[in-house]
Amino acid sequence: MRYDWIAKHKAVFCVEVMCKVLGVSTSGYYGHLQGKPSQRVRRHEQIKHDVQRVYDEHHGIYGSWKIADVMQERDDLESACRNTVAAAMRELGLTSRVCKAFKPATTQADPNKRPAANLLEQDFTAERPNQKWFTDITYIGTDVGWIYLAVVMDCFSRRIVGWSLSDSLATELISDALRNAIETRRPDIQADGLLHHSDRGCQYTSDTYQRTLTTLGITCSMSRAGCCYDNAMMERFFWSLKQEWTNHHAYADLAATRPSVFQYIEMFYNRQRIHQALDYMTPEQYETVNAPESKVA
Repeated sequence: MRYDWIAKHKAVFCVEVMCKVLGVSTSGYYGHLQGKPSQRVRRHEQIKHDVQRVYDEHHGIYGSWKIADVMQERDDLESACRNTVAAAMRELGLTSRVCKAFKPATTQADPNKRPAANLLEQDFTAERPNQKWFTDITYIGTDVGWIYLAVVMDCFSRRIVGWSLSDSLATELISDALRNAIETRRPDIQADGLLHHSDRGCQYTSDTYQRTLTTLGITCSMSRAGCCYDNAMMERFFWSLKQEWTNHHAYADLAATRPSVFQYIEMFYNRQRIHQALDYMTPEQYETVNAPESKVA
């Protein structure tokens, strides 16, 4: 539009002056006359193309901050600041799937069991892998009813190291998730110790599960009654799982849900999803950079 106005009035005003006043380059104007897009236009189109590419690669989950970070890190993409990326997203009509604010949920304590002390005390830091593990259970809706997902997270990298999916809330659900974590990570518990933090749900306070922790030499810690922030990292993961993934899929039953959960946890969350808290690295990258000598899967 500005180039057309300049061309229309070039007999009246100096082209250089009009370009300066209208905030365009003279080379861009003359390129427009020749039917060739300017370098600025070409870069803008490339940025839009790359924004769309990153958005699609990350399943529509990333917003402008993370898309800009990915474009800065990758040599095959045109780099751009966050504001430029946000403008490109508006032009393309792209918005992140994630639109609701994070709000932790609480779990009722089992009044018939004596919970372990809260040894974690909201210290969500770890000096090495397999120092602190968090665990919790959430639900996913299917056409035939609820199914349940138990997850074990390593505090060091926020990596999901064990998980289990079932149509039952029996203790076997969390036992399977713990077994998966032990087999995956093979921590040296006797030498280094391991703190296991959960809420006060009846599965975690059950005699069977507590005997398993004792046998393995794992130290048990539990959240205070009604304090959702004591296990906030697990609550935050479940929020991400639902807002970024399961709320956007329809599941027929347990068998149909399992591969989708596998794709989110093993293929996307652990290996592809970057985290602000991890200096914009994935859990797998963070462990590689910050614990290269640790024997982790």
